[in-house]
Amino acid sequence: MNDGFMQRAIDLSERSVDEGGGPFGAVVVKDGEVVAEGTNRVTLDNDPTAHAEVRAIRKACEILGTFDLGDCEIYASCEPCPMCLGAIYWSRIRRVYYANTREDAARIRFSDEDIYDEFSRPLAERRIVSLVRISSARARDAFERWIRKSDRTPY
Repeated sequence: MNDGFMQRAIDLSERSVDEGGGPFGAVVVKDGEVVAEGTNRVTLDNDPTAHAEVRAIRKACEILGTFDLGDCEIYASCEPCPMCLGAIYWSRIRRVYYANTREDAARIRFSDEDIYDEFSRPLAERRIVSLVRISSARARDAFERWIRKSDRTPY
């Protein structure tokens, strides 16, 4: 752990507030060097996925030319939300350091508890009934094409 990287994430969160964004900042680090940074721009960009961690991960992947950040760490000014945590898992980041907790975020009206609660409910009881399967042979064919592709890049 490097306190300087955490301080940078916190600096970014403060800058984000000053610029009209949410109070979140994140830094992706590889081999002791900052690869990419991100701030929360949800309301500035009208993009609900523009969280600091997601933006930093996207930039790091672009800069490093890979989707696998397994040799990286992320420093976040707050405990990652479920979406950001999903992105962290998908990118294979090996370690997450954070300052504020999700309870701290809830106190300033950035609560993720409704999402955590939703994940624990059976599909039929969730408030967004979006998991309605429409079977499709073409959709299955796309999967078959991918698995037969000899030059595919597994992830």
